[in-house]
Amino acid sequence: MKNIHISTRKPLSRRAMLKGLGVSLSLPALEAMSPVYGATAPVSPKRMLLVCYNLGFIPEAFFPKEVGKNYSPSPYLEALQPWRDQLTVFSGLSHPGVGGGHPTDNCFLSGARAPGSSGFKNSISLDLYAAELLGRPTRFPNLSLGVNVDPAQRSLTWTRSGAMIPAAQQPSEIYRSLFLTGSEAEMERQIEKLRQDGSVLDAVNEQLKRFGSRLSRSDQDRLDHYTTSIREVEKRLVADEEWERKGKPATTTPIPPEINLGARQKMLNHTDLMFDMIRLAFETDSTRIVSLMIDEFNTPALELEKDSTDTGFHNITHHGQAEAKLNQWSKIDSAKIQQLSRLFETFSKTSGGSGSLLDNTMILCGSNMGDANTHDNTNLPILLAGGGLKHGQHLAFNRDNNKPLCNLFVTMLQQLGIEADTFGSSTGTLNELNS
Repeated sequence: MKNIHISTRKPLSRRAMLKGLGVSLSLPALEAMSPVYGATAPVSPKRMLLVCYNLGFIPEAFFPKEVGKNYSPSPYLEALQPWRDQLTVFSGLSHPGVGGGHPTDNCFLSGARAPGSSGFKNSISLDLYAAELLGRPTRFPNLSLGVNVDPAQRSLTWTRSGAMIPAAQQPSEIYRSLFLTGSEAEMERQIEKLRQDGSVLDAVNEQLKRFGSRLSRSDQDRLDHYTTSIREVEKRLVADEEWERKGKPATTTPIPPEINLGARQKMLNHTDLMFDMIRLAFETDSTRIVSLMIDEFNTPALELEKDSTDTGFHNITHHGQAEAKLNQWSKIDSAKIQQLSRLFETFSKTSGGSGSLLDNTMILCGSNMGDANTHDNTNLPILLAGGGLKHGQHLAFNRDNNKPLCNLFVTMLQQLGIEADTFGSSTGTLNELNS
């Protein structure tokens, strides 16, 4: 029997600080922060990255023909073969009752029905739902990011009350939020602002108590919903004040260049910068939940130098079987898949505690469009990589009577350690992913 080494050293506190020359930095996650008992591994936070390409992929080039573990890769998936054992491709998944073409991108993480109807109200998105239940173990409960997103119309992140959370799109601003700390005076000003916001909520609460007894039952129900929202804001304000007093992590990565958000950017270049920010956010344990909407609808097809065109990407997806448009779309899709392969490689080489970031991060990549050419929102192209799930397979469900995508979402919530049996339109889980 092998000897078991027991260490009596006291683990470093996650709040341990480095101080000098008037600068304070919090330590990144280190093995010394975990107790040592034999081969006990450092704590490995579970993370989730959710990526939506809102014009999707050419279906015939995306989906494999065979099912199960012995599937032959489709033309697009050839580039992902190095990650085959850590990747699952799905067919036959969609959100029931979520149709109408492009407006469905706002429902990709919620599954709320009939987004194109009058009076539509979205429901809470997967990223925000998970962040709420995980609490506040990190500075940012979640990050909602975007590439070329129309901030007035689109986002992946929605609250319980159906309010849209705009996506952050400037990589340099995300970098500053993650790593740059203001002076002590600036920090105190920010804390005072948080306290002032809290005092306003206190005053509102006092008024509501006096006002509530005079209301009808239905109005009291509405008021209860409103006060619940206020309590949630109060909790966030307290947490924000605590995090404001803590130093931010350090990085040797330089700040990314400022991009002109007023002009339509090349999608792949912008996405590379966002993937870099996501890796840094996970690596420093600044957050554990990230969503990224890549708004191809607002993207020019000026992607590949030798095949550049002045037409928009949206126009190309309505190809009508025209060979020239299909070739242009296929080349851009292939570049997107190669970009995902580089992301998986980067995550596989980055420490995430016990194992790599890829080992400990579920990366969902997909689309709200099954076929943008026909505005079809069924049989969605979905990939899931990493996160310690049972991969290496093509899980094919009925393409005419799809299984709810929210079943996959419930499985992912459970893998995060969240006790959830339902989400959105779910009817169960995908047990095929359990080890």
